[in-house]
Amino acid sequence: MSNTPAPGLQIGDLETVYDQLAQALDAVPADKTELFLVKLALLNAQALGDVAAFSQQLQAAQLDL
Repeated sequence: MSNTPAPGLQIGDLETVYDQLAQALDAVPADKTELFLVKLALLNAQALGDVAAFSQQLQAAQLDL
């Protein structure tokens, strides 16, 4: 087992991402919100470059809605 921390964002960076996402959602017309979120998910999946990791994130996002 490794003591190397898992890659990810620090809390402050997550707060920045949250703020950016909230602002972007506010700027998107209400009838385009779903399209925007799908495009964002696909762009992030492409940037991630790992189908299994994306699937895990998708499942995690579905929890406790």
